[in-house]
Amino acid sequence: MPHLARVFQSGNSQAVRLPKEFRLDVERVEITQEGDALILRPHVEAKEAWASLKAALARGMSDDFLADGRQQPEQQDRPEIDAVFP
Repeated sequence: MPHLARVFQSGNSQAVRLPKEFRLDVERVEITQEGDALILRPHVEAKEAWASLKAALARGMSDDFLADGRQQPEQQDRPEIDAVFP
């Protein structure tokens, strides 16, 4: 179920009041747009390699992640490649 947040003006900027469970422990965020979705990610300085991936792994997967299993195509028979990589 989606959560609702209030949008308001803060000076000349638009702001969103995040619900408590979505609060971020950072001073800056990166904002990207995919379709009509806005995505906020904690801003990480370049010195911390793979920080976004580490943070995502620490959060874990949602309960419905791969709930229906993984749809894999059948293995292809490719003798030419098998000859190169025995």
